[in-house]
Order: sequence, then C-alpha cells, then structure tokens
Amino acid sequence: MNRVAFVFTHAPHGTSAGREGLDAALATAALSESIGLFFIGDGVLQLTSQQQPERILARNYIATFGVLPLYDIEQCYLCHDSLKARGLAAEAARVLDVEVLEPDALRQRLAEFDRIITF
Repeated sequence: MNRVAFVFTHAPHGTSAGREGLDAALATAALSESIGLFFIGDGVLQLTSQQQPERILARNYIATFGVLPLYDIEQCYLCHDSLKARGLAAEAARVLDVEVLEPDALRQRLAEFDRIITF
C-alpha cells in the first residue's frame, strides 16, 4: 500500500488550497492506511486556533482537522523554522495534535512516503 503525504504550504482562507488538501486527505484515507500531513511555510497557519474566518466571509473548514483521528490520520508534522519565522510558539495551542520538527527531521519523515501531494 502506498504511503501518501499531503504538504500544506498556503495560509488558510486566502485560497482554497487548504480546504482542498484536507478534503483530499480525507478521501485518500479510504484508500491508504498510511497518510501523513506536513505543514510548512505559511501552511503552519492552517492549524492556528481561534481563527474567525466568518469575519472575512470565508468558510470555517479548520474545525474539520479535528476529525482526522477518526480517519486514522495521526501522522501530522509542523516545521519548527516556519513557526519561528512567523513568530509562532512551538508549544502554542492548535486545532490538531502535531509533532513539531526541525527542517532536517521533517525532510527525513517526508522521504518515508511514496507519494507527495502539495497544496
């Protein structure tokens, strides 16, 4: 069975990339037993708690990240340097339990996957 990684690189609500990536990960969970989510660059903002997208008339899909464990998607990783570059603390509250990794460790984890899809 192929191991599939989804890499989130865009901030939420500015484009549909985050919502589409989440939908694709949930759909793929029916076909693959090993799915990983990686958040790098502006993608680390996807999991920021206390977002209020309705204030900009955007759909609040961020809460959907909370159902990932029901789909057996438990491998979720955040880039430490991306957090630091955006002034975010590694230990801050997020909408999903994730492992914060240094860039080298993140690349090693990503290399373990057969397919990589970027959003």
